[in-house]
Amino acid sequence: MQLSSRYQQLPEYTFDRLRVLLGDSAPYTNRVIDMSMGEPNHEFPRFITDEILNSVQQFGKYPPRNGTRDLRNAITNWLQRRYKVELDPEKNIIATNGSREGLFNACVALCPDAQNGKQVRVLIPNPFYQVYAGAAVAANAVPKYINAIEETDYLPDFGALSKNDWDTISIVYLCSPSNPQGSIASLNFLKNLMNLAAEHDFVVFSDECYSEIYRELPPPSMLQTLSEEGIDTERMLVFNSLSKRSNLPGLRVGFMAGGPRIITQLKKYRSYSDPGIPIPLQNVATKLWADEYHVVQSRQRYRVKYQLSDQILGNLNGYSPPQGGFFLWIKVPDGEKVTLELWQNKGIKVIPGAYFSRVVNGINPGTEFIRVALVADEPELKVGLQGLKEVLQ
Repeated sequence: MQLSSRYQQLPEYTFDRLRVLLGDSAPYTNRVIDMSMGEPNHEFPRFITDEILNSVQQFGKYPPRNGTRDLRNAITNWLQRRYKVELDPEKNIIATNGSREGLFNACVALCPDAQNGKQVRVLIPNPFYQVYAGAAVAANAVPKYINAIEETDYLPDFGALSKNDWDTISIVYLCSPSNPQGSIASLNFLKNLMNLAAEHDFVVFSDECYSEIYRELPPPSMLQTLSEEGIDTERMLVFNSLSKRSNLPGLRVGFMAGGPRIITQLKKYRSYSDPGIPIPLQNVATKLWADEYHVVQSRQRYRVKYQLSDQILGNLNGYSPPQGGFFLWIKVPDGEKVTLELWQNKGIKVIPGAYFSRVVNGINPGTEFIRVALVADEPELKVGLQGLKEVLQ
């Protein structure tokens, strides 16, 4: 049987590449500090245990495909409290299996076959969350990468694209706070992007899964641009989840928010593809979106970790304090070489920045970086950061 050739252009996934890089090499120390995966380790609310037990019998029922009414209400209520936007839980919201499922399937469902008579392109910031590229390829589109580098505050310079560039672009991915760099797009930045969407006829996929992890001011949402005259909900699709917000990556509950026409199209697509979120987990998610106490407590811990990173690495060349999210994006001479050295000499596992990016105009903007996840408990994190400093100095 001949397999699809489309996926051959995709490199091995990030963590598979890391395993190959580290290979059979063993660290010098027996103590391993994993700072590679963005898996939150903070305490999650214990009330979820009782909620699961109370509704355990509902594991025996097929779940509502797009989310229970209570869950969609909880999501729209949270959006109203957080961003002061009013959305209809029936017309504007779909519950998803984490944000990843939404980010992938929405591209497959909404990407047209052609744009202005040419093959469609999906615009992706570079570096980026690797699911974006996989979704573009699955949709039979061409991924087009736009560098997000230090000179542009690690945000993509959309204004640098020509009209010819825009004419074949159907979908634009944006992540704010960004993964891996931790930059936050301002409300003006988001408004300008939405104006470009109206001018050039594309849809913005706004990945906001790190929205509740930040140093100072809360990051704005693409949904807040709707207060501007002329901004259309059909030009945006916003994604979020409980993985980072509530430290529950294993729960697999997120949502998509967008215009009624887009949501209707996605509901039709998901009637064929959706695996469904078990009802007890939807009940848990309903309570989590209604509770802010655990989010505030977790955010305070991340702020302590920001401070710890600043204290230990602040004087290090290449260190840049993130505005949001829980990653450090540290400039080094060679990301792969430093990753291997950290592993072998200190038992510290990080990821080479090049594994999050592609070569554009002869340059891979991640080659001279490593990504470090601030997810370990504070004592272990402190040891890891000190080990980083010793090697990088």
